[in-house]
Amino acid sequence: MSTSTHLGPEPRASQVMIKADALVIDLVDGRTIIAPLAWFPRLMHGTSAERSKWVLIGEGEGIHWPALDEDISVMGLLRGGPSMESQGSLQRWLDSRSRSEGHPRKRPARKTAQVPPAVRSDRRPRVGKHA
Repeated sequence: MSTSTHLGPEPRASQVMIKADALVIDLVDGRTIIAPLAWFPRLMHGTSAERSKWVLIGEGEGIHWPALDEDISVMGLLRGGPSMESQGSLQRWLDSRSRSEGHPRKRPARKTAQVPPAVRSDRRPRVGKHA
């Protein structure tokens, strides 16, 4: 018995919807992929306005959310895997979002250097020609 190695055309997205707990992708061939939203933390942390602004990339080979800096490939969805973003990368992204939204990350107070009294100068600077 032989098997065909022809895989057919690359699967391509035609429509994207984000529901309360799922990412729903319609493909041009009529199939629909539904994946848990929890697999994509950036989408979960995004606002509904940010989630609604997506673009197809590579003629539908993937989806890009510019405001969330998120890219998801159709093939990755078909393989059934969640986002492979590291926790460190996600945390840096979350921190950058909180800073840009006016919620600066708290940092420890910096120590200021103390200038010894002998180095201080209370004299006014000289004006005019200097030797």
